[in-house]
Amino acid sequence: MLGHLGINVTDLDRAKTYYDHMMPLLGYEPYLSADDQFAYRPANRQRGPALFFYPALEVGQVSRHRPGLQHLAFVVDSRQAVHTVHDAVRALDGGVVHAPQLFPQYRPHYYATFWLDPEGVMLEVLCLRPE
Repeated sequence: MLGHLGINVTDLDRAKTYYDHMMPLLGYEPYLSADDQFAYRPANRQRGPALFFYPALEVGQVSRHRPGLQHLAFVVDSRQAVHTVHDAVRALDGGVVHAPQLFPQYRPHYYATFWLDPEGVMLEVLCLRPE
């Protein structure tokens, strides 16, 4: 099982403000906050990987089209939760890649939205329940 993921960001304070707003909607809670990093873990002692953020030590831009991280996906319990996240992304002027919709090419009942965080990392929230 994956234990944690680490993501480098150009602006740690901006990223923390953004993710403090988004992660509870994705089922995560604050885990660690220090001058040089912050992290979230699955809420309510659920199993799953923690997500750590660190200041980038080199200049560069994230691209889901180059080798490396393509995107992160979070599973939620309802299509309404997908819409709630989408609304939060739009309220934060996020870069919506795909509005909430079915993606039957992935598997039956795959309902998701995709967006870019302030660093350009593509994120996804999905629900697999038929509603």
